[in-house]
Amino acid sequence: MKEYNTPFVIAEIGCNHKGDFEIAKEMIRVAKIFCKVDAVKFQKRSNKELLSKEQYEAPHPNPINSYGDTYGEHREFLEFNIEQHRELKEYCEEMQLTYSSSVWDLTSAREIASLNPDFIKIPSACNNNYPMLAWLCDNYKGEIHVSTGMTTPQEISLLVDFFKDKSRNQDLSLYNCTSGYPVPFKDVCLLEINKLKNKYAGSVKQIGFSGHHLGIAVDVAAFTLGASVVERHFTLDRTWRGTDHAASLEPAGLRKLNRDLWAVYDALSYKEKDILDIEEEQRNKLKFRPDS
Repeated sequence: MKEYNTPFVIAEIGCNHKGDFEIAKEMIRVAKIFCKVDAVKFQKRSNKELLSKEQYEAPHPNPINSYGDTYGEHREFLEFNIEQHRELKEYCEEMQLTYSSSVWDLTSAREIASLNPDFIKIPSACNNNYPMLAWLCDNYKGEIHVSTGMTTPQEISLLVDFFKDKSRNQDLSLYNCTSGYPVPFKDVCLLEINKLKNKYAGSVKQIGFSGHHLGIAVDVAAFTLGASVVERHFTLDRTWRGTDHAASLEPAGLRKLNRDLWAVYDALSYKEKDILDIEEEQRNKLKFRPDS
């Protein structure tokens, strides 16, 4: 019997579609057919609810990445409305791929919940938005996945207790995460997965990993440590304009990651018997015989 769950890989498209609906659909198609992942994840923001007037009207902090004259215009350019999200979910279902979205505010949470996806993601920045979390616990019946970047152990404990009080902790997945784009390897801190497992394995549905690093080796290690869900930013071209693309995997990288996770899953087992069938021929041919 396997001690590990099968890997569940999420291609986080986010806003890497550049605000282009056809690019978003192409990313779904590539993620499913070429990369063979289990789910794609977008994001939904109500920008005027999320940002102050000053933030909305301020210039983008990195103008080379901006799609508008102000930060608000930039964010609106990248945003899909709820009907577009509905169409993306329907397209995912046609492709036999799980659709999900991060939600950054209560309005977005209500809109995405109306689509009834299998799970909704809470970004690290919003995991203390308890009015939003309370509404989801009371009104949305699917799984709730939460990243724990830039969050203290005490804040994580309060979060889990909140879900317990709502009797929703068995629908909760906690993701180890470091909030940075990209994150240097020394700051990934994979052993935090062990802490989450040791403290919460019996209290929540599962432990996951959301990586913003480079390459794919770290994700395989995260799975080996017990993160059954692996989420990575996904792009068709890492040179595209935007802050997330540099920390994203292109199709070839995501395909290799999925392949390697399944290879490691197959390898993570004990011997079924002392001498495996594949070893018998080599044993008969090569094993030292002291009496010969």
